Amino acid sequence: MNAYPTNNVTGKFNTISSVYYPQKLVDVQTLIQQCRSTGIPLYPISKGFNWGYGSRSPTASNCALVDLSRMNRILNAEAISLNNPIAIIEPGVTQLQLYEFLQKNVPELTFNVTGSSKDTSIIGNALDRGVGYLGPRKNDLFGLEVVTGTGEILRTGFRRLGDSSPLAQTHPFGLGPILDGLFFQSNFGIVTSACLKLLPRRPKETVISFHLYKNDDLSNFIQELIQLKYEGLLTSVTHIANHIRSRTTLAYGIANYLENECGLCREAALKETDKALNIIISEGWTSLSTVTGTHAQVKVALKEIRSRMQKFGKVRVITNTLLTLGFNITHALRSFSIARTHAAAISAMRPLHGLALGVPTDIAIENLLWKFNHPNIHAAELDKSRCGLLFINPALPSNGKIISETVKNLESIAKNYGHILYMTINIETETSLVAIVNLLFDRSISEETARAHKCADALLEYIHRKGLEVYRVRADMMNKITAINPDYWEKIHALKQIFDPDNIISPGRYNL
Repeated sequence: MNAYPTNNVTGKFNTISSVYYPQKLVDVQTLIQQCRSTGIPLYPISKGFNWGYGSRSPTASNCALVDLSRMNRILNAEAISLNNPIAIIEPGVTQLQLYEFLQKNVPELTFNVTGSSKDTSIIGNALDRGVGYLGPRKNDLFGLEVVTGTGEILRTGFRRLGDSSPLAQTHPFGLGPILDGLFFQSNFGIVTSACLKLLPRRPKETVISFHLYKNDDLSNFIQELIQLKYEGLLTSVTHIANHIRSRTTLAYGIANYLENECGLCREAALKETDKALNIIISEGWTSLSTVTGTHAQVKVALKEIRSRMQKFGKVRVITNTLLTLGFNITHALRSFSIARTHAAAISAMRPLHGLALGVPTDIAIENLLWKFNHPNIHAAELDKSRCGLLFINPALPSNGKIISETVKNLESIAKNYGHILYMTINIETETSLVAIVNLLFDRSISEETARAHKCADALLEYIHRKGLEVYRVRADMMNKITAINPDYWEKIHALKQIFDPDNIISPGRYNL
């Protein structure tokens, strides 16, 4: 057991009594059995990088932290192939680890990557219902291996037949009630491994962006994108970012290029970064999505998408070939101001383009560290910075008018607290959308932290007044969530008694 800080970017945290680092399934079993005797509650984390939601901090004080990061094996590594596109992974397996494994061994396969750090846990993010670039990550996992609060090992679906069964890794539904969902956003047990669906790379993978000319058209713009997703023309999650989010996403990459490749001092780089952003990002909303398939399918889809979206604004098709060619030319001419601006912009866009095509990156976290003047801190150490980050992320209906109205009111509420919202609307499936809403603040200043939390509370109150709800919950806001629909949460609590009658695992996490 080592010292393990729980201070994090939300600015709120609970104390822990001790830390454990299990390495095998039996270690987790033993730990649960011991804690049932002592009454000390356990709070499991995969990597602890649940930034903006609480990171490593438990929902209750004096829990023993269970750090699963040393359980980081790909259990069926030798069996993964195009004919067997399933990886059985432990909670410590990161995006980068799996990506590098596939690149080396089965480059024809990819997986659903999120825009967070390379070092984040795949299982941890999926169990909290994170969203990747290809859709909700809950759809990627099945065949869970869980140690319940009684110390019992439960394997869901046909994985109960044993990993040697030909059905264990190929048939996600099993027989009888599907139990997998009980362990997503729950505190019923500790997931020690799961089957992850891998995906074949398509012959043609193209990124497409849309820039909305008039904010008054936002409702119709979103509605048309929803329809394109519903019809299958847009094949990934469609991200629709407001102006401040788009600028922030590219700012670090541009400045980094200008400093490291062009030799500009920080002050000069910042000035030129602002100039570049004004050129490449106009006011308003920008959307990013992908179109994949055969060359013929992509060609037809792009033609249809262009014809329907160009009335709203500029449509750009982005490929690796175009980015590489554009960068090579402008980089060679970077001594000229206009070429340097475009080279810097392309340099900043490349990792985002890669993300959309399944290449994990630290760029989102590096942007935050750069913004708060921590250029020498590694992305995995974000919680050590003075960056303050709160997420208040509502689920949204497939209705452009309601979404546009909700966005406008959220921005108005934030403005009353002196905040600008960094916002992205994600069309994640044919029928579901979520808004990723960030509050950024300097948490080294206690007044800023307090004001940010008051703003976050006001945003949540508005969301509830509109009959909406968030799709993920910060550790510090669980009580505000369970106060809504108490009868529902009583049923969840009753289920808890079956799997964890002593309330040993994550007390208060997605529960009363």
